[in-house]
Amino acid sequence: MLGRVHNSDKIVEVALRLENAYGGEQRNRYEVRPEDLLAAERRARREGLELVGIFHSHPDADAYFSETDLKNSCPWYSFVVLSVKGGEVDHARSFLPNAEQTAAVEEELIYPR
Repeated sequence: MLGRVHNSDKIVEVALRLENAYGGEQRNRYEVRPEDLLAAERRARREGLELVGIFHSHPDADAYFSETDLKNSCPWYSFVVLSVKGGEVDHARSFLPNAEQTAAVEEELIYPR
């Protein structure tokens, strides 16, 4: 997610779709290649934006920040998790992990419907 930080609010302006690089059952896990993340950061700079977060979906499950999500997180990015049920977005939640990657606080998520 590319956007701007205003005070402590992150305002997303562009949502980039990155390929799931996980080698196993992709329905169960999402991995971003470092080079894809670097390309997203470069694009953000070119457009005068910042890489403010990463989003992924949980198919046929609620939007929660799993242990795997936490272990693979970065404390400076927000992580938006979309609950997709029956092929449609059901709800979403945003999380900000701590520096130790031991916990994450839920962030307020405001999005147009």
